[in-house]
Amino acid sequence: MRSAGVLHADTEILVPFFDVDTMHVVWHGHYVKYLEVARCALLDMIGHNYTQMAESGFAWPIIDLQLRYVRGAVFGQRLNVRASLVEWENRLKINYLITDLQSGERLTRASSVQVAVEVSSREMQLASPKVFTEAVERMLR
Repeated sequence: MRSAGVLHADTEILVPFFDVDTMHVVWHGHYVKYLEVARCALLDMIGHNYTQMAESGFAWPIIDLQLRYVRGAVFGQRLNVRASLVEWENRLKINYLITDLQSGERLTRASSVQVAVEVSSREMQLASPKVFTEAVERMLR
């Protein structure tokens, strides 16, 4: 069973026409964009988004991304994308669940892993920067 995480953010997405194929089903690559929208909402909630990460001297590239498609989303469908923080001390791991907003039916589940890289040296960090872990811990109190 996937971890529900210690913090989560929900984002509503209305599937636009330009994300679907000729069958009006969302092209598989666009789900990554939906995950990014939810991940940004979660980082905003934590108070340490990508702008603040860059200002602190760190980039956070994705090193692993996994998606499991259960049912395709379609044009005009309202989706809920939940991003749940699972790990933050040594890496940033987020689990995602994409569901139909109305029925709650599961459509896709995913996870992403990011690591901190010091911008000046381009060295990957073995532990998340203190500025990030402190932001998470403030939210957990």
